[in-house]
Amino acid sequence: MVTATNLGIQVHLDVPYEAAVEQVTAALKEQGFGVLTEIDVKATMKKKLDVDFQKYVILGACNPPLAHRALSAEPAIGLLLPCNVIVYEDEAQGGSVVSLVDPIAMLGFVDNAALAPVAQEARTRLEKVAAALAA
Repeated sequence: MVTATNLGIQVHLDVPYEAAVEQVTAALKEQGFGVLTEIDVKATMKKKLDVDFQKYVILGACNPPLAHRALSAEPAIGLLLPCNVIVYEDEAQGGSVVSLVDPIAMLGFVDNAALAPVAQEARTRLEKVAAALAA
């Protein structure tokens, strides 16, 4: 089931964390997004703080044509790129949780009307990713 949150779109998957990361990466690719960065939060917390943390990854997803349009309209928008997608192990219910940023929510930080159609297209593509995962 796809759920809207204040920051984005959330989907619960009844699959293990590793499978969820693979499914998310494949669904992003289908919508023209590549994963530029992958931050293993669990490993980082262990290394930097010596604390145990659940399986959790932050994927920096980029659709090059959309990024080009956004950066051309507003060079400072790079501060909000790429589109973050998180995947983490749902320790309470089992399975995994996927959250995708809502590009339109991020526009609240920027006063540039030229970005609205780019953000809308990015949101539509990310909604399709969420729908594919929920199917």
